[in-house]
Amino acid sequence: MFTLSELEHDALIEIFNIGVGQAAAAMSAIVNEAVLMSVPSISFVDRREAARLLDDKDPDAERICGVSQHYEGAFSTKAILMFPEDKSLEIVRMMVGEAVPLEELTEMEQEAMCEIGNIILNSCVGTLANIFEHELHGSLPQYHVGTSDEILRASGSAPDTVVLMLHIDFLLERQQIQGYVAFVLDLSALHDLQQQIGRYIARAMGQD
Repeated sequence: MFTLSELEHDALIEIFNIGVGQAAAAMSAIVNEAVLMSVPSISFVDRREAARLLDDKDPDAERICGVSQHYEGAFSTKAILMFPEDKSLEIVRMMVGEAVPLEELTEMEQEAMCEIGNIILNSCVGTLANIFEHELHGSLPQYHVGTSDEILRASGSAPDTVVLMLHIDFLLERQQIQGYVAFVLDLSALHDLQQQIGRYIARAMGQD
């Protein structure tokens, strides 16, 4: 399985924490409530292991809600934001307010989750692009509901494709929600990513 050095690993977590920090600021403005987001850990796993990670995180959640976007540029990847389905409704209610009936909330879920996915994924990927000093262009967000394996399979990846999993803590004044962002990467994209991280570290250490 693909691995990074400790220095590369720490640098990538630092980069993603900058990205989700920007996403948290944007979410705070939408919900008029303090939102804190952080990436406590990342891991490189195959698609099967990624699905197992999601299932182990919330064994009672039969279905996952996901929002995906495809990116091309400095490297090619499909990014997927995923929450247990019941948590996605909590996030949507947070956006639209307590007064909206459940049936209307369900109708609004797809549009609201696509907006949230667009904010979080573009913040993560945009930060990567800025720090790596390369462009990354994204597609429109797509909404998915299904098992963790079904959503990951929808990326078109093979079972042994490497997935970069970001564990995201989503903290609000009233609750804590945990989710994941998965970046589906082929071997070429992995090496491109590692090369960009190396250049970032060299610049940070004044070697570039």
